[in-house]
Amino acid sequence: MAWLCSRTIFQTCRRQFYRDAVRYTKEKEKTFPDPLELATGLEKREMLAAAAGDFDPYHMKAIEISRDSTKDNPNLVPSAFKSRVVGCLCEEDTAHVNWMWLHEGQPRRCECGHWFKLTEVAPLG
Repeated sequence: MAWLCSRTIFQTCRRQFYRDAVRYTKEKEKTFPDPLELATGLEKREMLAAAAGDFDPYHMKAIEISRDSTKDNPNLVPSAFKSRVVGCLCEEDTAHVNWMWLHEGQPRRCECGHWFKLTEVAPLG
């Protein structure tokens, strides 16, 4: 009786098993699903923004500051909110970042003398 039990356990699987990561619609047509079809929520919004050419939808990349910024002509920092934290590298070779809060409508001066001001941009969505 023990041989009957072991025989049923070690029988081979008769179902067809695919190890590929492709979808089989027809035997000749093997395609991967489109990532845009699978994405939802914020991920889909980011992908649509990248398809439209906006590769920095949250405005997180570093901006080039002008060396001759004044209170009347500050460096403009985009933000979808009323305040934002900004880091300034005062010298080119420094490893220290001066962090400061910028608030809407008020230009702010860094310790090194550069001026910054928030500009309103539409949020992603």
